[in-house]
Amino acid sequence: MRREPVHLSPVTDHVVLGIDPGSHRLGFGAVYRKGNRYVHVAHGVARAPAAAPLPERLRVIADALEAAIARIKPDVVAIEQAFFSRDAHAALVIGHARGVAMLLAARAGLTIFEYPPTLVKRSVVGSGRADKDQVNGMIRGILGLAEAPPEDAADALAVAICHASTTAFAAAAARGRSA
Repeated sequence: MRREPVHLSPVTDHVVLGIDPGSHRLGFGAVYRKGNRYVHVAHGVARAPAAAPLPERLRVIADALEAAIARIKPDVVAIEQAFFSRDAHAALVIGHARGVAMLLAARAGLTIFEYPPTLVKRSVVGSGRADKDQVNGMIRGILGLAEAPPEDAADALAVAICHASTTAFAAAAARGRSA
């Protein structure tokens, strides 16, 4: 009996909005995959006043991210998972920013994917221990940007590329299994 090939609609053809959460600066960046390359859609950084209390910073970040989601119209959201830090308070505050980002994505009806920082770095640079300059340099090269994006936006673009490459690999593996 001959099996018919499975035709998948790869998620990587969709716009992926990557988010690098932070309570003072939240980076966002959007890409999509076209064949074996990544296409830059947009990037930016939501900046909250450093001296403002946490609820006000979260409001400012939420407003900016909500506007970015409305403007970019992504198909999915990829967000960096919280890393374990020696500073429990800092980790908790970043958790609040992640929660705001996840809530806005869910309200927009978007599917949310989470990736650990080491996987994001490995997907973009080839090493889970890459530093921010290495990530930024690779993002600039991969996307063909004339100048390096702000650090937080570069990290968000790396999260988006991580998702696009992970789903492309999964789709290729599924096609291989169905053949």
